Amino acid sequence: MKARDYKAAHFLWSVDDDGVATLTLNRPERKNPLTFESYAEMRDLFRVLVHADDCKVVIVTGAGGNFSSGGDVHEIIGPLTKMEMPALLDFTRMTGDLVKAMRGCPQPIIAALDGVCVGAGAIMAMASDLRIATPRTKTAFLFTRVGLAGCDMGACAILPRQIGQGRASELLFTGRIMTADEGERWGFHNRLVEGEVLMETALDLARSLARGPTFAHGITKNQLNVEWDMSLDAAIEAEAQAQAICMKTNDFRRAYEAFAAKREPVFEGN
Repeated sequence: MKARDYKAAHFLWSVDDDGVATLTLNRPERKNPLTFESYAEMRDLFRVLVHADDCKVVIVTGAGGNFSSGGDVHEIIGPLTKMEMPALLDFTRMTGDLVKAMRGCPQPIIAALDGVCVGAGAIMAMASDLRIATPRTKTAFLFTRVGLAGCDMGACAILPRQIGQGRASELLFTGRIMTADEGERWGFHNRLVEGEVLMETALDLARSLARGPTFAHGITKNQLNVEWDMSLDAAIEAEAQAQAICMKTNDFRRAYEAFAAKREPVFEGN
């Protein structure tokens, strides 16, 4: 699959010559809510990116000064109140599959966040590998505000690992807004930048990663995922095997040769 050839139906998608893909949620008039169709299309896209050798990093962002207001009230929330249990379970499994697909694709995912980032939008930010936000970013896991549990799309597994059990519990029980300053202080946001340089900063980071050993980046992401429920001994052994695999790549040889020649290495991702 060539990622640059993909034609998105429910969001904007582009891939530049550096291998940086940008996925833009594009319903700015309603703060970029998600629909049944956009959930499913993003899930399917992230699943096939494992086969896309022209895509090295993905940026997810939103149009119009907001990231996402979560599930569309009229197109998702309303219909859900009329569904029977089997259909509801199909839906909740499908939304969870989006998170699985984001965590499972080998490319690092950078969330470029601004304005409203709530509900499923906050989950997409959480499921990304890195988060760059503006000072006006407001993040909320507001499921309890609509009478649901805070345990949605992996939030009870992932969020405590990012910001700590106590802080995650507060956000998931109350549904309150986490300010941008709190998000950076707690470790949710990797950095805060002004809105006018948000995409420039995200692109600079993405291109620096794309210039790196991208095969090894995929190994790192996989280990960050699988070591969550390993013992320390098992994790150290898994990393020994993973690093041995990376030592057989051409990028490892390129790095050594560049060091010996006192020049910067040029990685090719193999």
